[in-house]
Amino acid sequence: MIPNSDLTIVGGGLIGLSTAMWASFINPDLSIVVLEKERQVASHQSGHNSGVIHSGIYYRPGSEKAKLCVAGAGAMIEFCREYGLPYEICGKLVIATSPEQMPNLKELRRRGTANGVAELRLLEPDEWRDIEPNAVGVGALHVPGAAITDYPAVARQYAEIAAAAGVQLFTATELLGIRKSSDGFFLETTGGSFESKFIVNCAGLHCDRIAAMAGCNAGLKIVPFRGEYYELIPSRRDLIKALIYPVADPRFPFLGVHFTRHVNGGVEAGPNAVLALKREGYGWKAISARDALDMACFPGMWRMTQRYWRSGLQEMRRSLSKTAFVHSLQQLVPAVRDEDLVDGGSGVRAQAVNSQGSLLDDFHFVPQERALHVCNVPSPAATASIMIGRRIVQMMSEQLRPAFRLGPTRSDSLLSKWWLPAQTVSSVT
Repeated sequence: MIPNSDLTIVGGGLIGLSTAMWASFINPDLSIVVLEKERQVASHQSGHNSGVIHSGIYYRPGSEKAKLCVAGAGAMIEFCREYGLPYEICGKLVIATSPEQMPNLKELRRRGTANGVAELRLLEPDEWRDIEPNAVGVGALHVPGAAITDYPAVARQYAEIAAAAGVQLFTATELLGIRKSSDGFFLETTGGSFESKFIVNCAGLHCDRIAAMAGCNAGLKIVPFRGEYYELIPSRRDLIKALIYPVADPRFPFLGVHFTRHVNGGVEAGPNAVLALKREGYGWKAISARDALDMACFPGMWRMTQRYWRSGLQEMRRSLSKTAFVHSLQQLVPAVRDEDLVDGGSGVRAQAVNSQGSLLDDFHFVPQERALHVCNVPSPAATASIMIGRRIVQMMSEQLRPAFRLGPTRSDSLLSKWWLPAQTVSSVT
């Protein structure tokens, strides 16, 4: 039986659990419930990502992504160190494979510098031989602070901290319906019904549907994009020392196929970005009639398709042809061969698209009376999850006063150094 609560957080991924951790830290008197429809936390985006702690070079200066990623990267490394979670500061090379890509590479350095990313250097090919001896190109940006970690382990630590503060986590509990009440909302779930004064919607791939349940028109639709990976066989892992990325196409919020070393020693290659026909569709055979129809009936989907169909066909070709996938990787590391790669995992990105067919680039939060809907937090959300959780709690305190008040902070927690009550909270969009 789920008890009535002051605050209900929908979604047990990194963002939902970070929000629960912060809310219980800032106001220990709140009764907080987290609903997760899967049997374990971090089952989707939070547990199907590259494991990279991004530094903040890609994002428009002044954007939510830029501010929260740069602060979040430092916080994530300190959090992992404090709680004994695996991490490694390994650095990253972003490589231009043609002279035409050099202006975009220099733009990444400009953005990174403006965002406060330290020690960025443009390198000539002979200058990166000690860093990535098998990589080729005409120029590269070295990002020495880029790091890797185990995000499912991070999510479990968030859950443990929140639970120790009294947060109640209900797994295998799906939210089925929301009705407004005089003092908040009635929530219908597979585990029973209960009332909550406030809701924070961190449902990721289903955040637009949860917003609609609550009577909020978020003005967007979640379109799922599947990213597919290969893995280097153990005997060829020494081809890659750390992280090797291409210069991303600035039209898209995707970073292109790249090489990623993991904290367990494995090396992944990918991902591509193909339209998924199911919101949790991790393979071509995963199809949901409801999800496909939902996209087909959304005008923004057709406008997006008209705008980007050529790029979509290229990504689909790379998905269906290993040879095409390998060719893309060989632009960065020519020594990689078809036989060096075996099928790896996949992930699905919850990409928000508006009615004009534009892919939302920045993090996006939609306020509602007694609710906040977190409607676009793809990469680098894992990196920034500590700071996003803090931002969500700050926004609730500012937007929903006087009903949602903050109590005193606890100085005995690592979180106390990152909580700045006097900080100006940017407006919700």
